[in-house]
Amino acid sequence: VELSCIIKSIATPDPRIEWKKIRNGETSYVFFDNKMQGDFATRAEILSRTSLVIKNTTRMDTATYRCEVAAPSDTKTIDEINIQLTVQ
Repeated sequence: VELSCIIKSIATPDPRIEWKKIRNGETSYVFFDNKMQGDFATRAEILSRTSLVIKNTTRMDTATYRCEVAAPSDTKTIDEINIQLTVQ
């Protein structure tokens, strides 16, 4: 599965990107501090700096995934997008 987060930064040369998983009201990190976290470390990767690719998805991966971008030098310094993933 590939989840895409499009970033259009105007003034910040290297915006900070984080991916989080929200399931049953609990939020956990997927990609934080430039590395995969938890069980995603062995089965996920970042492509083109912004897209999250999760390999061998299972129903346990069903959740809302949030891409958060921080671009301190831009007019809009923080933005996010939520993507609902349902694994059948």
